[in-house]
Amino acid sequence: MIVRHIYVAEKHNFYGHHGKDPSNYPMIELDEITCEKGMGIIGDRFYNYKPDYKGQITFFSWETYEDIGRSFKLNGLCPSIFRRNIIVSGTDLNSLIGKKFTVQGIDFLGTQEAAPCYWMNGAVAPGAEDAMKGRGGLRAKILTSGVLRKDNRPN
Repeated sequence: MIVRHIYVAEKHNFYGHHGKDPSNYPMIELDEITCEKGMGIIGDRFYNYKPDYKGQITFFSWETYEDIGRSFKLNGLCPSIFRRNIIVSGTDLNSLIGKKFTVQGIDFLGTQEAAPCYWMNGAVAPGAEDAMKGRGGLRAKILTSGVLRKDNRPN
């Protein structure tokens, strides 16, 4: 699994905004983050959100990002638009649901798909929610603390 991009956001744009306008808090790209066991990513909106939260960190597939860009003819689409923390390549994220896995020495438990919601139709393009169904990413719990870094290996 290659870590291509790492993002955090201090506050929510869509989560908890049903029936209201979205907020405009940016996703901040970082070269590294600190993952804290059972708590989340230090500095992210879901850090210490609630006990045993199943979405302490989210992963999104680079391959899905590329496919959505091609399908909707969106040149220059930034991966942060999907509001997932870690953009990775070379891994079937759905295969990690219900499983423990390790990235850069940090252990995670895949809990469920990070299912897309109707906000994606406005943030990405009309039809994006349907196009992302079954490949919206992976929500996970952090099982061991550590630093996760953007991978500089070639693709």
